[in-house]
Amino acid sequence: MRSVVVTGGTTRMGLAISRRLGAAGWRVITTSHRADAGADVVADLSEPAGAAHLFAAACAANGGAVPDALVNNAALFSGDAAAIESVNAVSPEKLTVMMAGREEGTGAVVNVLDSCVLAAARPGAEEGAYEASKRRLLAYTAKSAAMFAGSLRVNAVAPGPVLAPVCGGVAAGETPLGRPSAEDVARAVEFLLSAERTSGCTIPVDGGQSLL
Repeated sequence: MRSVVVTGGTTRMGLAISRRLGAAGWRVITTSHRADAGADVVADLSEPAGAAHLFAAACAANGGAVPDALVNNAALFSGDAAAIESVNAVSPEKLTVMMAGREEGTGAVVNVLDSCVLAAARPGAEEGAYEASKRRLLAYTAKSAAMFAGSLRVNAVAPGPVLAPVCGGVAAGETPLGRPSAEDVARAVEFLLSAERTSGCTIPVDGGQSLL
C-alpha cells in the first residue's frame, strides 16, 4: 500500500485531502500541531526542529520507511511573520529535501499554495507574510522539481477561495466557474500524486479566479 503524509491533515482542506486519498487506497499519515486533533503525528512546524521531528515520527508511523508521498498542506495565515514563513515555506522545503532521500522508487510531493500568488504582485502593494511565504513555496516547487528530477516529483495546487481569502487583503468575489470546494482541491492533489510523468506543475483550483 502506498503511504502519504498530509500535514495539517485533520481539519478543513487537509481533512478533505486525507479522506480522498484514504478512499483511493493510500495509507494516510496525518499531522497536526495540536495534540488533541487526533493526528497520527504531532509536530509544531513553527519550531526550528519541527520538520525533522515530523519526518522522523512519520517514518516511524510508516514502519520505519520513508513514505511514498508528502502533501505540504499545513499553513499559518496570520500572526508572527517568522512563524508564518517557517510553517508555510521553510518546513515544506526541509521536508522535501528529506523526502528526496528515499532509497526506492520515485517519491512525490504536492505543495498547497494559494491562487493569489499566480498573479504578479500589484505595483506599490505591500505584500504580507502569508503571501510572501506562498510565493516562496511556489518558486521552490519549480526549483526542487528540477533539483530532484528522477528521484522525486514535486508539484503544487493553488486553491482559492476555498477558505477565507487573505492574500493581499483582497476579498474574493464570484469566480467564472463558481467557488471551489475542499473536495475539488483534494481531487487535484490525488491526480498529481498519481501523475507519474508530471513534475514542476502548479494546478490552480480557484474557479478561474486567477484568470481575471
